Formats: sequence, structure tokens, C-alpha cells
Amino acid sequence: MISFKLEEEQEIARDALRDFAAEAMRPIARECDETSAIPEEFLAQSWELGLVSTQIPEAYGGGGEARSPVTNAIVLEELAWGDAALALAAVAPAGFAYAIADQGTEAQKQKYLPMFCGEDYCAASLAVNEPTVCFDPLTPRTVAEPKSDGFVLSGTKCCVPMGDRASHFLVVARNNGSLDAFVVPRDAEGLSVSDNELNLGLKALPTATLELERVEVSAADRLGGEEGCDVQRVLDGSRTALAAVMVGLSRAALEYAVPYAKDRVAFDQAIAQKQGIAFKLADMHIETESTRWLVWKAAAQLEQGVSATRAAHFARGYAADQSMWITDQGVQVLGGHGFIRDNPVEMWFRNARTVGVLEGTVCI
Repeated sequence: MISFKLEEEQEIARDALRDFAAEAMRPIARECDETSAIPEEFLAQSWELGLVSTQIPEAYGGGGEARSPVTNAIVLEELAWGDAALALAAVAPAGFAYAIADQGTEAQKQKYLPMFCGEDYCAASLAVNEPTVCFDPLTPRTVAEPKSDGFVLSGTKCCVPMGDRASHFLVVARNNGSLDAFVVPRDAEGLSVSDNELNLGLKALPTATLELERVEVSAADRLGGEEGCDVQRVLDGSRTALAAVMVGLSRAALEYAVPYAKDRVAFDQAIAQKQGIAFKLADMHIETESTRWLVWKAAAQLEQGVSATRAAHFARGYAADQSMWITDQGVQVLGGHGFIRDNPVEMWFRNARTVGVLEGTVCI
């Protein structure tokens, strides 16, 4: 039997994060976009919610709650409804922490997981993207060369979230024809971290480019140790998370456009009553709902422990296309008002375009 009814705990989490998004994110989103900065106060507030720490085992200082990718997808949608850039900043550490929790050695868990269970925001990031044409995360150009008791990493990573302050990076690289991930501390010799990148959207989210020039790491820094890790599993979680963010963006544009269309009068009639607008709003609603079901399917497969690669790929790909279309339609419904900064739809349009080309920013 298939049911789309939320459990009581999921409804509580959704409502709590919806309130947080409305009260702590929406009011500062525009200023953060204009200044390309995130207030430390917001990072502290978001960290207090325990979005990451509560899902880390008690043995390593966390809350010990069982992680639910479905619940996390619901939470991410609500946060992204508030603001996508702020949402990604709040949960960026999850990309690193969850990979360690799921696939790290015992020594790696003991060393790194307690970092995310303190009172202060802890920045560590998953580095997957590369600045190449038609980038495929399964065939990165960053390579890991075995060397005595460790590896030498060479390559470039871009769009690394919270790169301005991250203490560690989990770098995905090719290793003898297969994929691996390696923990690289910020102060590693040969690693250079750029200033904040200048992006089309997500302007508030600090992202950086990593240049790895023969960076040496020990065998103990390889995620999973001698056995390595399943990078595809990490990517599946990341793609599903990004798709959930795009659902939140789509819903934000839809919920802003509908009341505007009802209030905006042209030729003695609300534009929402005109077929050209009414059909557009209906299609926006249909595509938002459709994308959400794809996200929940991928999240459910992750939660069940079965392969979610196909579902996550579909969810992210469809969400990228439809969130771009939906936010564009939001701009069109507002007409000339959609292109000015007095309304947030132009910001959501830029954010949708940017989130759609990200890979591996967060995990659920």
C-alpha cells in the first residue's frame, strides 16, 4: 500500500521549519543576496535547530536520532521556501558529516563526527563539482595517485559551499579507475582555497574553488579506509537533497504568483481570471507537485537502503528543468514587476538556475 500522508513527527518538523523559514529566513533573504553575505546570527540560529547533530549517533556526541531521508527532504523544501542560499548554508555540513557517519571507519567517525555536535556552527564541505564543460561527477578529472602509505591528490574543485570557513573538505577523486573520497584539511600543503566565487544565483552562499597541487593525504584519510567508499551512494543523497531544495524554490514562486495574480487588475478584471494566466498557474502547481513526488520516491528508496541512483537522477534532472521553468513563469506572471528587486521572484529565478547545475552540495 502506498501512502503520501505524513507521519506525525514529519508534520511537526515541517511546521516548525516552515515557521523558522518565514520568521528567520524570508526577512533577511534579500539583504543577504544584495550583500553576498550570511549573518553569523543566522548560522547560529540554524545550528541550534540540530539539523545535522541530532542525526549523528550518540556514541559520537550527537542526538542519536535515526536519519530519515524523507523527513530531511520535507525539511529542505521548507528551508528552501524561505531562501535557497540560506538553506544550503544551514545544511552544507551534512554533506561531509553524513558521508563520514555512513561510510567512514571507526577512527574517522571518532575523529570527525564530534565536530558537528558542539554548540557552534561547524563548517566542513563535500567537494564534487569541477569547472569543466559537461562535468560528470562519476568521471572527475581530479585524481588520487597511490604513494607509499597514502595518496597524492591533484585537480580542481569548484562551487564548494562554505569554502570561506570550512575546516575540512571531502574531495571526490578518481583512484585507479574507480571513485574515492578523501578528507583534506584546510591547511594541507598544496591546497589553495579561492576567495568567494561570483555566481549568478545563490549570491549569499559563500562558495570557493579548491586547487589541489599534489596534496598528500594519508591512507587513513581515505573515506572508508582500505575498503574505500561508495561514492554513488553519496551522490544519490546529494542529488535528492538538491531536488528537494528546488521544490521549495518552485513552491515559493507559485505561492507568490497566485495572490499577485488575484490582486492585479487589468482591464477591470483580475489577471488570474484570464486563461493565459490561469493555465500558467495551474501548470506551475502541477509541476511543483510532480517534482515533489519524484523527490519523495528517491528519498524513500534511500531510507529503505535500496539503490536510489535512478530515482535520484530523475528527481534532480526533472527538478532542475521544472524549477527553472516555474520560477521563470513566476517572473512572467508579475510582468514588469517580476524583473525588479522590489519582488523576490527574480532572485528565485537566479537561484533556481544555479541550484540546477550543482552536484554534491548536501546529503540527506
